Amino acid sequence: MSRLVVVSNRVADLRKSSQSGGLAVGLADALRERGGVWFGWDGETVATRPTEAKVDEIGNVRMISMPIRQEDYNDYYIGYANSVLWPLFHYRLDLVSFRPAFFEGYMRVNLQFASLLAPHLADDDIVWVHDYHLIPLAQALRNLGCRQRTGFFLHIPFPPLDLLAATPNHRELVEALMQYDVIGFQTSTDVANFRHYLDEWGMAESVDEDTVRVDRRLITIRRYPIGVDADAFREMAEQTPDDVRIDSQRREVLGRKQIIGVDRLDYSKGLPDRFRAFSRLLSLHPELEKKVTFLQVAPPTREDVNAYSDIREELEGLTGSINGRFSDFNWTPLRYIHRPVARETLASLFRASRVGLVTPLRDGMNLVAKEFVAAQDDENPGVLVLSQFAGAAEELREALIVNPYDIDGMAEAINRALYMDLDERKDRQKALRARVSEQNAQTWLESFLRDLERPGKPVLVRDIDASAA
Repeated sequence: MSRLVVVSNRVADLRKSSQSGGLAVGLADALRERGGVWFGWDGETVATRPTEAKVDEIGNVRMISMPIRQEDYNDYYIGYANSVLWPLFHYRLDLVSFRPAFFEGYMRVNLQFASLLAPHLADDDIVWVHDYHLIPLAQALRNLGCRQRTGFFLHIPFPPLDLLAATPNHRELVEALMQYDVIGFQTSTDVANFRHYLDEWGMAESVDEDTVRVDRRLITIRRYPIGVDADAFREMAEQTPDDVRIDSQRREVLGRKQIIGVDRLDYSKGLPDRFRAFSRLLSLHPELEKKVTFLQVAPPTREDVNAYSDIREELEGLTGSINGRFSDFNWTPLRYIHRPVARETLASLFRASRVGLVTPLRDGMNLVAKEFVAAQDDENPGVLVLSQFAGAAEELREALIVNPYDIDGMAEAINRALYMDLDERKDRQKALRARVSEQNAQTWLESFLRDLERPGKPVLVRDIDASAA
């Protein structure tokens, strides 16, 4: 079995027994099982460019990490990755802030990643690169003579051709992507957008629905929807902490149902519109006064980017406005938590909620939707209200699918979820749980690695050198 080399913007802490997401959980388990390498940024910034990486052995996994210069952090991470690619790939051209120095820094840091990773690679390794921060990494490795089988998985959406063309470097990005042997996306829409770009720009010859040819190379392009460990999350949800249990009992005595949303504080999540939909719900249905509460957990993220401080201020203003208008001395309709909450607590909160709101304006997959389903009591389940623009909507069709731009439509969907009868809730939950359990984190990981390992023997650097001679 070839050694697996995982490359991501940040390395996970494998000393922790559990991680906080599908990527970390699935990859950490795979690396522990088969041994391998995890390479990435260590989260530190330094004054001078690093000349070597830090190596740490944790069991049979080698963790290799590197700091980056503050200037590179500004241009690569804050600049091109999160002020250009993130808004662009989430269809938010209004928030794209492009500067030539950003792209130069992005390419420069990817070359640094490649230069420090290459000496640690064996000829028969397979390399799995993750997400939009590292699109050019395979190209940088190829230029250094590395010929290992290399795959790329995009965790966020891939935009349509017309939107992608808004960045001056779009062709360079796609040419860099074509240096991978396997390219994975979350949804069929993302695959279609990418294939459409290749067709329009004449960058590849189509072989079949999953394969294109560039020169003499075959490249696999497929949808690999990421999942969660549904069984483990359900077990976690059943272990209710005392504070969650007491809060649930209090709501039960008062006859109140809980709505919950859990999202990073990000403009792609549609949180202001979600808050407005809740306000509209209370306006349209005054009979819900003191009978429903909305809990929104939104831990901070990317606080160095101006757009994130703007949305934080907007949400704080909406929270005060809604509570000021509707609350009573013994009822606060909206509770907004702007800090991280333990995953174990979130699982129990999902189980204790009648409605889960997952209403992003655009999302690659959104594992919160799948975790909400996994956490439910099948005998008395809650109802998932899901945006049509979340990648999960391709799979979770039994959720109440909504348009996150339609405030009144979301309000009525929430109302329907609150009053849905038990038989319908159980029927929907049965179908959703089956799908979440089937398309889980392990299935995602195994299907991608199966395609990445398919050819068996990789093309070795020495073979290429010998044939050229």
